[in-house]
Amino acid sequence: MRPSAKDIVMDPGDFSPLMHFVVAKRTINGIFDQLLDFVKEGSEFVEETWRCADLEQVAVEEQVLEIQACARKLTTIRDVLARKHMKVAFFGRTSNGKSTVINAMLRDRVLPSGIGHTTNCFLRVEGTDGDEAFLTTEGSDDRKNVKTVNQLAHALHMERSLDSGCLVKVFWPKSKCALLRDDLVIMDSPGTDVTSYLDSWIDKFCLDADVFVLVGNAESTLMNTEKLFFHKVSERISKPNIFILLNRWDASVWEPEYIDEVRKQHMERCVSFLAEELRVVSPTEAPGRIFFVSAKEVLSSRVHPAQGGPETGGALVEGFNERLQEFQEFERTFEEFISHSAVKTKFEQHTLRAWQITDVVKSIMDAVNIGSAERKILSLENREDQKDRLEFVRGQFISLMDNMNEKIKVITEEVAAKVTMDMAEQIHNLPALVDEFSADFIPTAHALTLYKTQLMKHVEERISKSLTFRCSAGIVGSVQSFQKYMIVILCGFPESVQPLLPPAVQEQLQVHLPSRKFDLTYDLNLATLCTDFKENIDFQFSLGWSAIVTRFIGPKNAKRSLTSTSQNGSSLQNHLVLSMATGVLSLTSRASVTVLIIGGVVWRSMGRAIVAFSATFYGLLYLYEKVTWTNASREKALKQQFVELATQRLREIVPFTSGNCSQQVHQELANIFARLCQRVDLSEVELEGHIRLLSGRIQKLENVQRRSKLFRHRATDLESQLEAFSAQYLQSQP
Repeated sequence: MRPSAKDIVMDPGDFSPLMHFVVAKRTINGIFDQLLDFVKEGSEFVEETWRCADLEQVAVEEQVLEIQACARKLTTIRDVLARKHMKVAFFGRTSNGKSTVINAMLRDRVLPSGIGHTTNCFLRVEGTDGDEAFLTTEGSDDRKNVKTVNQLAHALHMERSLDSGCLVKVFWPKSKCALLRDDLVIMDSPGTDVTSYLDSWIDKFCLDADVFVLVGNAESTLMNTEKLFFHKVSERISKPNIFILLNRWDASVWEPEYIDEVRKQHMERCVSFLAEELRVVSPTEAPGRIFFVSAKEVLSSRVHPAQGGPETGGALVEGFNERLQEFQEFERTFEEFISHSAVKTKFEQHTLRAWQITDVVKSIMDAVNIGSAERKILSLENREDQKDRLEFVRGQFISLMDNMNEKIKVITEEVAAKVTMDMAEQIHNLPALVDEFSADFIPTAHALTLYKTQLMKHVEERISKSLTFRCSAGIVGSVQSFQKYMIVILCGFPESVQPLLPPAVQEQLQVHLPSRKFDLTYDLNLATLCTDFKENIDFQFSLGWSAIVTRFIGPKNAKRSLTSTSQNGSSLQNHLVLSMATGVLSLTSRASVTVLIIGGVVWRSMGRAIVAFSATFYGLLYLYEKVTWTNASREKALKQQFVELATQRLREIVPFTSGNCSQQVHQELANIFARLCQRVDLSEVELEGHIRLLSGRIQKLENVQRRSKLFRHRATDLESQLEAFSAQYLQSQP
């Protein structure tokens, strides 16, 4: 009893060797996706480094252009890889059953075949994710729906413009054909015996084929037209993978006594063709590429159960089981070969190119890393040098400031001493200054007030002018000399500092500061000092009681005593008499007793005459002083009184005035020194700024180093993935 087709048909759900290509394609696409992202990020990093002003010469434009070119190449390769698929091309003479073999492999009647039908153009069969089959013709994107093989045959028949060199793409739902789910494209061709355009066929349809299947007729031998085609293929493709299917082997059943002999003859001729003529395989490998099949039987056994017909599709010819097994062996061998061959042909060159790109990126990252490391070392050395300079300059400036402050202190002390001395001299000359004043003197209250105001103003102006002439000129000269001294010191001392200063600061120090006139002011404010000045220009007899009291006990005591006498009566009078007596006694010496004795003797002899004479003289003297007490006398008395008060008040403000002048000089010198130091401080500010810039640059260089190392590690990781891919998919043999 013969086995049923159901017992011997391969389960479509079994694992297909074609998945090797599918997994490899998914793997290499994943690697290229990572590689493209990696190179794009690296390109941005290198370009950013190149454009950064602080990272000059770390990266160069050539590196930017090179890595950008790598990114463009990777984009192209990734797009190509996404479209890559396995391709098998079936060739043979007309009516040898190429379409039937394809339908048997697809387990469905996809292509028209059978009696009276021949393929008159190239048919490319590939899977579609949709549920409807359709076809497109060369030069057009219009889809023509085809639900059955008859519709497909009719559609091809209606395309009368198609010739043997045209391509028709047939898209068949993947859900109906398991073989089309794994990125497999099947190419059916017209008979090699119907055209002379074999070269154009090869160039147009065969250069990207991974496996070629020569479908021969087991009832005849290989023809020269078939051999010629594959000779031309081997001239363009190095050692193409060629399988030979001797179809219609079921016919050998009718002559069982010749089966082995015929099989042996076919095998010898095909082995000789593959190994000796084409030299695509060795003589020992060639038998594994030759199969004896009956595609019509296999197609019938696979299609009828799927369509609800009898499992056998009719009576099976003797030996069907062996022929089916050989067809299945062909399918397994074919799938293994096309899967491994497609992986190698489709992915090997791209893998090598990916390696080259990773090498380029690694070399660029190494160069960037080395460049950043070198410039980091230079920047670190420069920063340390700048820090040393900054510390040295600061130390020198501190010493210089101490020196200048000490000199300013000496100068201000000299100014204070000079002003004190000049003020004393001006106070000594105060009577002369007052005598120089000339104005109308009218002894009325309003006129006297105006007179005193003008007098005070005159005295203050003369004293100020005199001080300015005698004192200010020397002081201003000292200030200017000190200014020049500071400029010279700051420009040339210490000599070890100036070369450390930035060029801009050195140039500024060579330029003198804008001259600013310094005027020493003497704010005497005499009117305020003498605001309580009350003149006494009433007539006072020189021998009167007030004059005598004043002469003996002094102006202050006399004024206080005279004022108190009217208030306290006799007790104060007694005190006053005692004071006067004391004063009189103080005028005497040891000869006073002798004078009194003589006076007593004279008084006894001439007493009355002296009294009369004294009274007359006293009266005449009073009359004379009264007559001569004019406005001029009054003015003189006022000036004398003013001199006495002004002398006292000016002496009181000498310390204040000298201190004020020394403070003015100190402030002026300090301002000059501060302005000069501001210019010198630019060196410190610039050095600090340069140090900050260097610190920022060092940080950027460290970041560049870190990122370049990360990119280097990522490139190494991608190389490891490429090596693993190569070991698993490119170096393994089917």
